[in-house]
Amino acid sequence: MNRERLSALAHTRHPIASPISDDEVQRLLDRSIPHEDAAVLDLGCGGAEWLIRALAAYPKLRAVGVDTSEFALSRARAAATERGVADRLTLHQQSATEFPATAEFDTVLCIGSTHAFDGLTDTLAALRTHVRPGGRALIGDAYWESEPTPAALEIFGDLPDLPELLDQVISAGWTPTHGHTSTRGELDAYEWSWTGSLAEWALDHPEDPDQAEALAAAATHRDEWLRDYRHSFGFACVVLRA
Repeated sequence: MNRERLSALAHTRHPIASPISDDEVQRLLDRSIPHEDAAVLDLGCGGAEWLIRALAAYPKLRAVGVDTSEFALSRARAAATERGVADRLTLHQQSATEFPATAEFDTVLCIGSTHAFDGLTDTLAALRTHVRPGGRALIGDAYWESEPTPAALEIFGDLPDLPELLDQVISAGWTPTHGHTSTRGELDAYEWSWTGSLAEWALDHPEDPDQAEALAAAATHRDEWLRDYRHSFGFACVVLRA
């Protein structure tokens, strides 16, 4: 099954694509956007849900999203048009690492996409090249809340704990000014939505050639979550000042 299609189906009911509640998403945006007519960049924007919500909340805001996936950007264009913000959203299909650094944005987002820069440290360095002097960034990244199982390490790799994550932020020259660590309820809601949406689609489309693979993917993901990483995986969003 096409990975992009699988992800789109799994995020049907949770388009923000991160383990964060809608209220917390808005609070993070409010703390990240310095004024109503800000220019905001999202590197690795996927379906651009963060930007679309920001545009809806701030009628004078301008936004730019960058992602390699034409599938995700097509969904972003459709969603932006449906919600009446397409005229203030510009999307670029290219690698986040290749997007020109012009230091013209008030806020730069990178939520769950630090892999595009081969990790958090290089992501933090890249964000500085895009943000205006005195600007802000909003990052979202995974960490270990407790000692991971060998299976969890196999799935996610060598993550820092939360103090180590913030040490990397500060060492890169940023100052944290706000943050949110996803609660157990948010993490569980995200996983139930991911696995449930995919399974529900598979059950509703028994004749689709991807049906069996989607159902198997939902079952595998649910098993890994419950058995391997539910009690060790954490996710944090941090607002930073340059």
